[in-house]
Amino acid sequence: MDKKRSNPMEWLNQMVGEPYYFFHFLSFFSYFIVRSSASNVLSPQITQLLFYREIQAVLAFFMLIAYKMAREETWEAFIADTLFVGKIFLIALTLIMDYHLTLWYFVVFSVIYVLTQQPPYEELGSASKLTPLQLEALLTEGNTSRFWLVEFRASFSSSCRRASRCFPELSITYSNKNLSFGIVDLGLFPNAAEKFGISPGGSMGQLPTYILFENAIEVSRFPEFNFEATPTPPITKLTPHVQDTC
Repeated sequence: MDKKRSNPMEWLNQMVGEPYYFFHFLSFFSYFIVRSSASNVLSPQITQLLFYREIQAVLAFFMLIAYKMAREETWEAFIADTLFVGKIFLIALTLIMDYHLTLWYFVVFSVIYVLTQQPPYEELGSASKLTPLQLEALLTEGNTSRFWLVEFRASFSSSCRRASRCFPELSITYSNKNLSFGIVDLGLFPNAAEKFGISPGGSMGQLPTYILFENAIEVSRFPEFNFEATPTPPITKLTPHVQDTC
């Protein structure tokens, strides 16, 4: 694969500096404190069962690390998958000790999810980062792909941050001579939102929005078209020049 790893030291700094990663780290670290305290309260049978499950979780975790390293994924993808699997293991282990502890961790992870924003996925995959003018130029050129799937996103949107990893991975899998992928940042080009009929904020926020163009004509979008917006007419390949005749 063409995916390259980021510098691991940069990711170590980001894990400490980003609230999303930092609070997750504190949550996982708190398990060791809870575990040492619970060992004096739990029965020998439960303690032994918990010990076996911890060994199984550690072995499964190392298998995941080996698998991810073999796939040569980016550190962003590696950390995201590690957090997800770590939450599953943590919930499973706390269920053995006390379901009240499990509910407590559910609340903690929910609060982290609500109050902190996951850092956006920086890799582009096979997609191209475009300005609105570049997008129009590519759509109207006859020598480009027949289909263009374009993601309209903004860095201020939490939903865009959470979904930022999906589109690059989709582009790596499905890019070909007939289908190309593009990304337009509406945070940098807010005027493009109205042009393409997208509501970037409020209760009717539609970010991220995915629009499929065929031969420069919009054929589909998700979510559905915002009828309150007033987009410009569809992009067409032929723009005849009309001269005024008096």
